[in-house]
Amino acid sequence: MKIKVLKQTDNELKIEIDGSGHGVCNLLQKKLLEHKKIDQAGYDVPHPLASNPIIYVRTSGKVKPKEVLLEAAADARESNQAFGKALEEAIKS
Repeated sequence: MKIKVLKQTDNELKIEIDGSGHGVCNLLQKKLLEHKKIDQAGYDVPHPLASNPIIYVRTSGKVKPKEVLLEAAADARESNQAFGKALEEAIKS
């Protein structure tokens, strides 16, 4: 997976994720929108055959967008680990 920074300012960040899909982007968007200092967060898949979604983050300026994105990625990772553990327990029963 390759990530390319398309735009970066004090309160905006736009990245392109090569080879990703809606699953990763939707989860990141959800985690970003849970953060109180986010003004706007979303993603777009410009063409359905070229799966290179673009994630956009805009903050209130009190925090850098890259910091919030890294926090959101860590939160998403924790959610996935918790889901994996719960699934293993459910399948064992």
